[in-house]
Amino acid sequence: MIQESNTPLWKLDGAKPFIQIKNITKKFGEFTAVDNVSLDIYENELFCLLGGSGSGKSTLLRMLAGFETPTSGQILIDGVDMADIDPWDRPINMMFQSYALFPHMTVFKNIAFGLKRDKVPKKEITERVNAMLKMMQIEEFANRKPEQLSGGQRQRVALARALIKRPKLLLLDEPLGALDKKLREETQFELVNIQDELGVTFVVVTHDQEEAMTLATRIGVMGNGVISQVDEPRDVYEYPRSRFVAEFVGTINIFEGRVIDAQTDYVKIASKEACSKLFVNHSINCAPKQKVAVAVRPEKIKVSRKKPDLAYNCLYGKIIDLAYMGNLSIFRVKLESGKIVRVTLPNLVRENQNPLTWDDMIYLSWDNDSSVVLIS
Repeated sequence: MIQESNTPLWKLDGAKPFIQIKNITKKFGEFTAVDNVSLDIYENELFCLLGGSGSGKSTLLRMLAGFETPTSGQILIDGVDMADIDPWDRPINMMFQSYALFPHMTVFKNIAFGLKRDKVPKKEITERVNAMLKMMQIEEFANRKPEQLSGGQRQRVALARALIKRPKLLLLDEPLGALDKKLREETQFELVNIQDELGVTFVVVTHDQEEAMTLATRIGVMGNGVISQVDEPRDVYEYPRSRFVAEFVGTINIFEGRVIDAQTDYVKIASKEACSKLFVNHSINCAPKQKVAVAVRPEKIKVSRKKPDLAYNCLYGKIIDLAYMGNLSIFRVKLESGKIVRVTLPNLVRENQNPLTWDDMIYLSWDNDSSVVLIS
């Protein structure tokens, strides 16, 4: 399908998914690792499966690769059912977390390995490997062995080897997990640029939320073998659809309460935890007095020593902990109810003449559109 605008394929009516996962279940004995998952991934996406240990994300990736057989369900890639297709015959390559480079081969030979096995002419192998070395910016390391490379350099070699055969789909299992934090952050942007340049569909498995938010066109949040939400990174963070997603992605404050008024464009909630009435300017399908939760991110909360003139979303408490992180400061504020609220404030000025400190009594508030109501 030719995309004639900047609108993503998943937002276009009639767009055909490149990968179709239909009601896939995988059981190991009595344990269900993946539970009736359905998912569409589109061509040229950089899709991230995000989840903790045991969430089922790696099992789902291995079924895509053909290393595991589904207990039930169907996987189609580019319209072809993968049920009877061996891993080596699928239009897929996979990059493992360990990189799995051949220690006795040079960088050049590692990258060329798949082409040589496919009996590609020697001249073409040389041209394609040299082009890949240039793209990955590792030309000077062509004759080195893996043990002579840094972690970031080995990561590029593994990626080059995975891409050299021009797969339609590249699967990446925790691809940046072996790198230190600074190098991982730099490599994330390089990976996005490489994927965009090559136009290959990437499916990345990761437990790292920042990595998923940086890399992905869309994120599928997994837990207990199911996908709880599929959305673009911003929507996953700002508009979680369940309590699980809200608590798993980023840091969040959650206040239990009961609905006191629900209209088409707002909800009012009474919360003993917050010692306040809360107002959210979006509607939900709920019953009067229904138990719900209000979630608000720490960076959305405003802080003041003076009480704001607000009827809703205004809390009062004492600072019990603080941490200066350079670009921001983190505060833990204890309300009268005993509830601990986390607040993050940007450090916009170098010198603060009247800084907040331990045991200060302060008011916390947020805008009506800064929180979300969660039922599950």
